[in-house]
Amino acid sequence: MREALESQPLLLLFLVAAGGSLLGNLKLRGFSLGVTAVLFVGLGLSAWDPKLVLPDFVSQLGLVFFVYTVGIASGPSFFASLKKQAVRTLAVAVGGILLAAAVVTGAALALGFTHREAAGLFAGALTNTPALAAVVESLRTAGDSALSEPVVAYSVAYPMGVLGLLWAVHLAGRKWLKETGAQRDATAIITRTARVTKDDVIGKPAEALRKKEGWHVVLARLRRKGALHVVGDLTVFEKDDVVSVVGPAADVESVIAALGEPSADALEVDRSTVDVVRFFVSNHAQTGRKVEDVQDELDHRFGAQMTRLRRGDTEILPEDAGTLMPGDIARVLAPRAQMKAIAAYLGDSYRALGEMDVVTVGIGLCLGMLLGQVQVDLPGGVRFSLGMAGGPLIVGLVLGRLVRTGPFTWSMPHSANLTVRQLGLVLFFAGVGTRAGEAFFSAVTTWRGVALFLAGTVATCAAAFGMLVVGRRVTKLSGGALLGLVAGAHTQPAALAFALEQQQSDQPSLGYAQSFPVATIAKILVAQMLLALVR
Repeated sequence: MREALESQPLLLLFLVAAGGSLLGNLKLRGFSLGVTAVLFVGLGLSAWDPKLVLPDFVSQLGLVFFVYTVGIASGPSFFASLKKQAVRTLAVAVGGILLAAAVVTGAALALGFTHREAAGLFAGALTNTPALAAVVESLRTAGDSALSEPVVAYSVAYPMGVLGLLWAVHLAGRKWLKETGAQRDATAIITRTARVTKDDVIGKPAEALRKKEGWHVVLARLRRKGALHVVGDLTVFEKDDVVSVVGPAADVESVIAALGEPSADALEVDRSTVDVVRFFVSNHAQTGRKVEDVQDELDHRFGAQMTRLRRGDTEILPEDAGTLMPGDIARVLAPRAQMKAIAAYLGDSYRALGEMDVVTVGIGLCLGMLLGQVQVDLPGGVRFSLGMAGGPLIVGLVLGRLVRTGPFTWSMPHSANLTVRQLGLVLFFAGVGTRAGEAFFSAVTTWRGVALFLAGTVATCAAAFGMLVVGRRVTKLSGGALLGLVAGAHTQPAALAFALEQQQSDQPSLGYAQSFPVATIAKILVAQMLLALVR
């Protein structure tokens, strides 16, 4: 069996992936490793036999798939959030990195680590390969022959850099899980019915009222004198109209009060005249457009109203969606005779939900790889590059924000994005795990290795818990987004994957995308500083 695994990397890859997935599904008191278990199966196999190593290509391919899909999915919300909380968010991330550097510096002075070991220890504790690469390159440029020291220190600190961060995310995530659930409940979309009785809304068009009063709801159906209608922008309310109101509970109740009084009439659809249908958005001519523009066309061309939009597992109001994405599921209220025309307008192809546009993904990944290879000379002889982790992420964020450029649609259907992201994680963890096991288990058998291991653990935990505590107080991020921020500050996909599974929300991806680029740059610079400071 060992010989078969050594000679067939694909067999080894599938064994690590399958074994890790089985282990990740096991739960102990509500805790499970999820997809990150693939990393630990790889560590165990490579420790058992150092020849069981997957090619570098496997982890590199997985990494670029993962960070690019995170960028594509997070682009719109990332740029929107920069205006609101960027300074405080980034200050928390940089503060955590500096705290880890302080711990490493103190440990080096107290335990006699060399400056090379200190720099590698810092990179391993914060799981940042570009920082290690910059350290090794600086030593090589300076003619230093002891290039193995930072690599060994990095290898010893890296596994606990992952485990310690997962522990912090697990503890904080369990505490905030109820909060995330409460936030989902507060924003859940409901439908209630109102009877129009207020004089200040009678005779007024629906769209004018929504804009004037700032109503965060959709006014969908209207029954007048026994006949059911679709509420359009120009629909003028009359006394005793019965209107269905769609939106978050608090907003719905306030709009009902503004219209008049609650009604017990559920306004069931008479499918012979007006119907409600869910359509898959797959027509590239509509994806990337502002939802409000699409809604205007639905109203004016078909007399239809988009009442809800489902993106992934989340239902949102159309006005909160920003732009229409491939794979969105639109719930449309319209005259039955218009349903075929609306299906053609939106696409409504289920097959398209799982398809990936190889052309746009290929172009995006090429641009990301090229950006990651660009090197910038900084003061002090330091050379900086975003690498394979940073370049595709930045390009993904930008293209995700653009959604489309001419004939190219950069965004991906949600289901396809999640599939590629999951595949990327499995490849990344399998590749990294099979390459770190031997160094880790051999290093921790010596006193110096144990000292490096303990110092790296303290640095990891200090940074993680410090950012969680301070970030909770100084940022306005939700618990899930803060977990993602900490994972991004550690530039650690494993922690992001764990937070996503635990929180059952996309919020961690937003925090990760916010902190990752700045954290990558900061850690490369700080690692260079440690080479000079620890002497």
